[in-house]
Amino acid sequence: MESGSKVWYLLMKTISILGSTGSIGVNTLDVVRQNRDRFAVAAMVAGNNVELFAEQVKEFKPSLVSVFNPSRVSELKELLQGEDVEILCGEEGSIKVATHPDISLVVSAIVGSAGLVPSLAAIQSSKDLALANKETLVVAGELILREAKNKVNLIPIDSEHSAILQALNGEKKERIKKIILTGSGGPFRTFAKEQMASVTVKEALNHPNWTMGAKITIDSATMMNKGLEYIEAKWLFGLDTPVEIIVHPQSIVHSMIEFVDTSIMAQLGIPDMRVPIAYALTFPERMECALPTLDLAAIKQLTFEEPDYEKFPCIKLAQDSLEAGHSMPAVLNAANEVAVQAFLDEEISFKEIAETIRMAMNNHKPHNIDSLEDVQSADRWARDEVKKLITVTTH
Repeated sequence: MESGSKVWYLLMKTISILGSTGSIGVNTLDVVRQNRDRFAVAAMVAGNNVELFAEQVKEFKPSLVSVFNPSRVSELKELLQGEDVEILCGEEGSIKVATHPDISLVVSAIVGSAGLVPSLAAIQSSKDLALANKETLVVAGELILREAKNKVNLIPIDSEHSAILQALNGEKKERIKKIILTGSGGPFRTFAKEQMASVTVKEALNHPNWTMGAKITIDSATMMNKGLEYIEAKWLFGLDTPVEIIVHPQSIVHSMIEFVDTSIMAQLGIPDMRVPIAYALTFPERMECALPTLDLAAIKQLTFEEPDYEKFPCIKLAQDSLEAGHSMPAVLNAANEVAVQAFLDEEISFKEIAETIRMAMNNHKPHNIDSLEDVQSADRWARDEVKKLITVTTH
């Protein structure tokens, strides 16, 4: 019995989750729930949803938790009375969770640029990073890759980048002709350009294929998510690798690689984030998932079309930011975060999201990104700039 227990222990992977109450965090915990013999959760971070967070802590029994919003920590302590858990808060707490001594893998799923500091801390502590927070690479790709090189695995959770990683399995970089990044086109793919002016928050939050948090759902509606994924793909798979974006409404082909001999390798699967999460948790292995299998006969057809860059200007803004380089992607990302929140708060229209980001980028003089402080400086500048622009627009 003892030797069997020892083998079981050695096979366990102990993880931390940054952003456990968001859609990726909830799905990650579901994968853990279905595979308790393979995974344990040692530490978790959440934002504001302390009620759900407390339920997660009681179920998964981490030894350390942190709530990002310090004003919610007393409420969390009250909900977790009697639980054997250390409770921290703020950025310092997130760093402690990301660098917990018992873990080997951090799932980074905090929305937005708030995920950068703990993700960087995880890498510096030699923890493998399963990255759902695309903003980390968008704002600080060079910094992250420099720290991670020859030290840790960076494993993408985004379905598109997970697909690329799987399609590349065993292939040499010089054999790649281009990456083909797919996207559903969001809820407004079939809208006429004139209809975009009157889009409501409710309409924008109604994604046809995926269930996600509010911010990423709006990013999908503007197709900024595809722009951010373009930047992320460039950092993950090589800045000199051509990346083509193609709209695929069914969200079944998650991305493709075209090789130099014109062969194309595609990864297909149901649109369920638990699939790429499970792959990231077990990389480079695979494990069985208790999920529905893909029924191609029921789907009948898979379609593809060019993205409409006029209707979705955010894609080009993202591409332009990477071309400008230096601090510009950080400005793009921060401007987008503030503009999306302003749209959700009904302070600006849907069309004004892209217009506001463009104005902020036009007003920015790019500077080098040599440190975390350089990233944070660009981020602060962009947030202040966009708030000023929105104030001018709305008054």
